[in-house]
Amino acid sequence: MIRVLSVVICAALAAPAVAATAKEKDCGYQGDVVAAVQAARVARLTERKVEAHVADSAPEWPEKYNAVIPLVAPWVYGLTMAEVKSADLGAAWKEQCLAQ
Repeated sequence: MIRVLSVVICAALAAPAVAATAKEKDCGYQGDVVAAVQAARVARLTERKVEAHVADSAPEWPEKYNAVIPLVAPWVYGLTMAEVKSADLGAAWKEQCLAQ
């Protein structure tokens, strides 16, 4: 009985750590996507071509994160070029994601 109780307690205590790690990974991948879109904008790629370009450039994230590209592209392309060149949008996105 004590052994079962200790296993349950250990599992309950480990769950938040696993969730935090999963969220960190998820937000990290999202930040990487935003950074790739930012790099495409700096390279003067048109907004219409950014999704195919970023998805085809052998990204470091799982394929499901390619769905983020059309969601963040209008935001990145809506910024002035000076803002895009001077800001670390990927890090800002990751920080906001982790704060939620």
